[in-house]
Amino acid sequence: MATTTEEQAPAKPRHPEKAHRPDNPVARKPKWIRVKAPVGGVYQETKQIVRDEKLVTVCEEAGCPNIGECWSKRHATMMIMGDTCTRACSFCNVKTGLPDSLDAFEPARVAQAVEKLGLRHVVVTSVDRDDLDDGGAEHFARTIRAIRHRMPETTIEILTPDFLRKPGALEVVVEARPDVFNHNLETVPGLYPSVRPGARYFHSLRLLQRVKEIDPTIFTKSGIMVGLGETREQVLQVMDDMRSADVDFLTIGQYLQPTPKHHAIRDFVTPEEFAAYEKTAQAKGFLLVSATPLTRSSYHADEDFAKLRAAREAKLARA
Repeated sequence: MATTTEEQAPAKPRHPEKAHRPDNPVARKPKWIRVKAPVGGVYQETKQIVRDEKLVTVCEEAGCPNIGECWSKRHATMMIMGDTCTRACSFCNVKTGLPDSLDAFEPARVAQAVEKLGLRHVVVTSVDRDDLDDGGAEHFARTIRAIRHRMPETTIEILTPDFLRKPGALEVVVEARPDVFNHNLETVPGLYPSVRPGARYFHSLRLLQRVKEIDPTIFTKSGIMVGLGETREQVLQVMDDMRSADVDFLTIGQYLQPTPKHHAIRDFVTPEEFAAYEKTAQAKGFLLVSATPLTRSSYHADEDFAKLRAAREAKLARA
């Protein structure tokens, strides 16, 4: 019996660099974490604008469960510097490999998309670019300036890589003065070797602290995933570490395993446990905390920025 072309030449896996990892069956999601499939006219309009401007979004590349809701509100998170990361974190759905060279016209296209979408608050993130001398810092700065030029009233939130071993890179980004500087710690330090092997926990923590030292007016933000095998005590220690680095905004969300080749889900944290984390974090002094199963770095970022600003004003009024 003849075989099909597909049988003769199987499709290449999306993550060849993760192929050496053993298969971890993807657990069935509990009812509180299921979301509706993306549909609707506004969703399609957002998708078309992203396509017209030839942009990459983390919403698609990371397989975000909130894409239907966010794109139906025209909220797309831009991912600059390509769709290929130089690292192979076991939790991440973005592909790993050798990225293309930077596109000098990308900052202008991002700004144009922000205008078309009518965004009052935009989140810009990127892949890790360890191949670049500055880790992509100047490209971040150019993107911030392009948005400012085209949409001066739009507030800008960036979610950056760690710029590990890139002296001076952080200063370049901070000098462009984003309104929010986000860098995720992702998990507790004890899980870094298996979850985030190319990163260093205390380097990331110091990065966030350094932002505040350079410009105290910039809001700082960081997040972690739970369900990877961490303990409650470890999560509380991360909260304390973030507060020692003067982080303003903490996000905590459920880790969702993209494929069997990725890190296994150890447990699904209940909404009640998330509520307890949020209450504890608020007591530790964060200006804002978002802790729900579906919380992601840029989820409800525009509404959260307004809350963040109001919380700072209230704190100053009490001082």
